[in-house]
Amino acid sequence: MSSNAGSAAEGAGGAGSSAASAAGGGGNSNGSTKHASQKQREKIVLQYLKTKGYRNAEKALREDALLDGDESTLGALAAAFPASEMGADASVPSWILLFSEAEQGNPDAHCQSYRELRRWIDSSLDVYKHELYAASYPIFVHSYLDLHMRGLHEKAAEFMELFREDHAVHHGKDLGVLATLTSKSHVEENALARLYRENKYGVRMTRVGFELLLSFLQDHHFTLLMRTVNQHLNIRTVDGTVPICSEAEADVGVTGHTQNQLDHFNSQDIALGSAPLDPFVRDEVERTLQSEAGRPARDGAGGEAAALLESFAKVKQEAAVGALSARDAIPMPPPRGAEVEQQIADLKALRKRVALGPAALPSICMYTMHNTDSTMNCAAVADDLSLLACGFSESYVKIWSLRREPLRGFQSNFLLGSVASESDAEAVREKTPDDSRRLVGHAGPVFGVDISFDSKYLISGSEDKTARLWSLDTFTNVVCYRGHNHPIWDVSFASQGFYFATASHDRTARLWSCDHVYALRIFAGHLSDVNCVRFHPNAKYVVTGSSDKSVRLWDVQRGSCVRVFTGHTGSVDTVAVSPDGRIMASAGEDQSIGVWDLGSGRRMDTLTGHAGPVYSLAFSQEGTLLLSGSADETVRAWDVKRSPAASEHPMVAQRRAARLQQEREQRRHDPSTGDPNAMDIDRDSKRAPKLAAAASNAESKKRDAAGIWKSKRVVDSDALLKTWRTKSTPVHSVMMTRCNLAIAAGPFTP
Repeated sequence: MSSNAGSAAEGAGGAGSSAASAAGGGGNSNGSTKHASQKQREKIVLQYLKTKGYRNAEKALREDALLDGDESTLGALAAAFPASEMGADASVPSWILLFSEAEQGNPDAHCQSYRELRRWIDSSLDVYKHELYAASYPIFVHSYLDLHMRGLHEKAAEFMELFREDHAVHHGKDLGVLATLTSKSHVEENALARLYRENKYGVRMTRVGFELLLSFLQDHHFTLLMRTVNQHLNIRTVDGTVPICSEAEADVGVTGHTQNQLDHFNSQDIALGSAPLDPFVRDEVERTLQSEAGRPARDGAGGEAAALLESFAKVKQEAAVGALSARDAIPMPPPRGAEVEQQIADLKALRKRVALGPAALPSICMYTMHNTDSTMNCAAVADDLSLLACGFSESYVKIWSLRREPLRGFQSNFLLGSVASESDAEAVREKTPDDSRRLVGHAGPVFGVDISFDSKYLISGSEDKTARLWSLDTFTNVVCYRGHNHPIWDVSFASQGFYFATASHDRTARLWSCDHVYALRIFAGHLSDVNCVRFHPNAKYVVTGSSDKSVRLWDVQRGSCVRVFTGHTGSVDTVAVSPDGRIMASAGEDQSIGVWDLGSGRRMDTLTGHAGPVYSLAFSQEGTLLLSGSADETVRAWDVKRSPAASEHPMVAQRRAARLQQEREQRRHDPSTGDPNAMDIDRDSKRAPKLAAAASNAESKKRDAAGIWKSKRVVDSDALLKTWRTKSTPVHSVMMTRCNLAIAAGPFTP
């Protein structure tokens, strides 16, 4: 059972404030006036608690202050209070704030109260220490921002410098941004500061831990900190214990929603079935295959076509189960010949597909771009492995032919009327032998590229706030799409190629169709930049990841959010959806991968092992394996579904044993990552004291004012199957072909 503790904190804060007034009301020279004023204050606070329904706090105050059952209203009590003491305006919230005037007038109050809170947390019981530390982070942030808002900029800088290391491990990036603030206007304009000030920070605590925190703040009369708890924290109390990894829970951090709102989002009905097969495409595929199957046997194509017909019959049968109805499917233009060719190519790939699993890992082809001078921002590979496209900071897109064929556009001086056949078209093409091309047109760095399913078009997004559609037949810009107010970070084609989506710094994602220059839908709801966007396989939904540390699922037809996934502790930079449309994976700056069930909206697993931000994700065609590419220059394979039978396979057990042995070797040689007693210090007696001192120093660094839980060492998840290491190449993109061949790409960084 859980409850939202924000209101409880407010009620307890009122009781604590009344206690503070009772303790501080002894400064009046007139004894009777002092007693009357004190009693009036207590009655005002008592009536306020009664009006708000805080019965426990009301009962405690009534017993401590020995107050009788006064039924006077708040207005009557305020009117009876001496005007000389209450001033021109009187209300219960004003009287509660009166008790913090001493703190508010003290420029060192925030620093002193937070230092005491920090010391108290360090001396508290270990079982509650980690949850109290987690609650101290938003208190620290809002104390820092409050100092700036009060014009105490030097005190704010000193406060940040003194205590930022307490939270640098889990919140280093946010603190790096906040530390750059130097004025009140910066706080009002900075996106991250506004995010913290305009939304409550979710904290998960046990009931005992929450009561301990409130008691400490009340007993020490830290009303500034109490106000921060009341106004800016959304504390959810839970029975039992709070795990140390609770920062990855859905209701922890700035989510912009309460847990009840998240539950409402994730309880909506959604249709995750596959897109229905177009009748025209179905009939044309069958007709084409039947025609090829009727050829003479010596041709060799007849036997393959017959096998493809059998495969197509199975595909139709599987597609009929759970497919979207015509009413639920998004509208599509009439199919062309490309869809028929694509369906036949998919059938051929299906016959050649290698079934992957924990005991059968994929082969990986790695493309490394040299001499990029750290200007390469993104990469995409065509589904048929014909082209590789990369976006660069020099405002252009570069394309390579992976088949080493010349990429020839059309000559600029040919007459369209002279082209009557395919041979005529080839005759007017450029004569260049180059197997690469530059697409120039953007006025800023290119941050996102994607290639359509038929390799006919490329979409790019740039800092110049535009998305551009390029023809890969002519290598020219066909359309420029304008609508975003800030740079575009990512672009993605739908599986059918007619629709595409963009993600932007303006906190929105947008849906476009290739034949309209304006956005069809605007998906607004994220609290910060939308960093990545991907379509669901049935194209009915769009998945977005954001710097607000959340992932959202949007209904394309309604334009509304139907799922919110929270729990990341850093910006979400990449998302992927399994081919069956049931599972979604997300990753980013927190170096972990979240695996989610789209149907229920709940986290299935958290995969850890990367030592750097994760840039790209891709599922195998069966949806059992997940590939990830990272800034740590590795590609990793993960067992998503964790089949018990597969985990007992000898090859899996062998890889697991090898990984454990490697971890033991690392702990032996690196005192900062393991038990100092496990190190081999007997080989060289002269080095033994130095190694032991290094181990002791490393261990002492782990224990600081908030405890050893703040140390952070990457531990490989049991789901990790294999790691492929590159040579100084961060992996910007990974994908799985229809045959389950893995493709990766990235820039060489010497």
